[in-house]
Amino acid sequence: MDLDLAISSRRAVRAYTDEGVGKHTLRKLIDAAIQAPSAVNEQPWSFSVVLDRALLARISRSAKAHVLRDPPRGLPSHHLQEMLENPEFDIFYGAPALIVISSVTQGPWAVENCSLAAENLMLAACAAGLGTCWIGFAQAWLATADGKATLGLPATSLPVAPIIVGRPKSPIPAVSRSEPRIFWLGD
Repeated sequence: MDLDLAISSRRAVRAYTDEGVGKHTLRKLIDAAIQAPSAVNEQPWSFSVVLDRALLARISRSAKAHVLRDPPRGLPSHHLQEMLENPEFDIFYGAPALIVISSVTQGPWAVENCSLAAENLMLAACAAGLGTCWIGFAQAWLATADGKATLGLPATSLPVAPIIVGRPKSPIPAVSRSEPRIFWLGD
C-alpha cells in the first residue's frame, strides 16, 4: 500500500475478527515502529506484546476499575462511564493482540518518542490490512506498579502507547476532517 493511502485510510478499529495475528507479522510492525525518529536518537522504546486472551481480559478489568476509581480530568461523557461500568465491555474490543510501547527512560521526550513509534506501527498495520486503536483507557493503569509488573517492565519504564492489533470485522468508513488552521508566517 502506498504511504498516502495508508495515511488517509488508517482508522481506529473497534471491532475485530477472532483470527489471531502471527508473531512474524507483529514483529514486522515493531520493526516499522523502530524506524521512527527519536529525540537525540535515543530510541528509548520497548515493546510488550500481549497475546494471551485471559491476560488481555484481566488487563481490561483492571484498567476499567482504575479509570472508574480515578477518572482522568475532563472525562468527556456519562456514556463513557456507563461503558466502563459494564462488566461485558472489553476495552480491547476483542482484538487478539496488544502492543504496549513504553519508554525505558522517563526523559523529557519519552511520550513524543513513543508516540512517533506508535504512529509508524499503526500505519504499517494499516498497510498490511490490519486494524489498530490506541487504547487510552489502559494508559493510567499500565503506568501503575501492578500494570508495569503485569507487562514485565522495570519500575523506571513509562508505558505510553497501548495499541491493539487485529483483523477488522468490516471496513471502517472515512471520517471527515476539518480544514486545518494554518498560520503562515513570512513569504
